[in-house]
Amino acid sequence: MLRLLLLLQLHGPGDHPGGDSWFGVDKMKHFFMGAFVQSVGYSAVRATGARHDAALLSATAITAGVSISKELWDAHGGGTASLRDLAWDAAGAGAATLLLRRSVR
Repeated sequence: MLRLLLLLQLHGPGDHPGGDSWFGVDKMKHFFMGAFVQSVGYSAVRATGARHDAALLSATAITAGVSISKELWDAHGGGTASLRDLAWDAAGAGAATLLLRRSVR
């Protein structure tokens, strides 16, 4: 599953053709991918019988791992590594976490 999510997030060389701005299509992709990975990670961990808080923490670790792996891939020739991409990944994960915290009682 982790390999599939990493492949979905790979953009290839030139993923920041206009420079690495804070806003743009690339950053929205990172936001929604972060939210997606957080949600799927949470659901997968909950399916194993884990409690709500443990699943949120595990999903955050999964999302961080996928996001950092993507940027490490970029740093080693797969694209352009970016701390701004990581910030948008974290924002997406945070947004998903807020929704998950509110939807599960």
